[in-house]
Amino acid sequence: MARVHTVSVVDAIADDLRKAVLRGELAPGTPLTEADIAGRYDVARPTGKAAIEQLVHDGLFERGAHKSARVVRLGVNDVRDIYTTRAHMEREAVRRLAAVGADIPDARDSNALIAEGSASDIVASDLRFHIAIIDALKSPRTSRIYHSLVTEVTLCMVHVQGRGLLETSLIAGEHAHILDLISRGAGNEAADLLDKHLARARERLVGAIGGDPGPEADLGPQQRHPDRA
Repeated sequence: MARVHTVSVVDAIADDLRKAVLRGELAPGTPLTEADIAGRYDVARPTGKAAIEQLVHDGLFERGAHKSARVVRLGVNDVRDIYTTRAHMEREAVRRLAAVGADIPDARDSNALIAEGSASDIVASDLRFHIAIIDALKSPRTSRIYHSLVTEVTLCMVHVQGRGLLETSLIAGEHAHILDLISRGAGNEAADLLDKHLARARERLVGAIGGDPGPEADLGPQQRHPDRA
């Protein structure tokens, strides 16, 4: 018998607002009150408040004491913290996976789709690649912790793609190289390439939002050894 997943009104509203932020329909700094959401979705104000609280928890909205919620405006420190946090987890993941020469079909399949579709499609495929790396550890708790970062990671990726900061061929090429290194048991090399891959995106985004980018922003593509293409 097929099962239907029931979604609460609060969850449905929060999901719709989340998509609006990630599609750029709600610009950074846009204020949203409980009354705004109640009117927008024809629901009671407590329902609007609960939806706002979800998105504050996700890191997409921010709200100070006695102030309306606003769509988060990523700052330099936010970007660097988001990328550094995920890098800690992903570096360890690729080392552990390389220790057993893991093949990761879900990551490979997602990477094959990166050059296809709109910017949002590219972001979705890019994100699935990195999630597949973490999920390949087969650790429910590690996956759960990483998934708690996904909304903020996606927001960063949306800004990177929306501003054209990275070529899709560069993203897909380094992904493929990382998978190759993992399958050959080259854990330290895979971790170093992953770190370079994330640091480049991080610092280019820092520069794009008005910060002073670090030298990682100018890192060129990783060259493969001719025998390891």
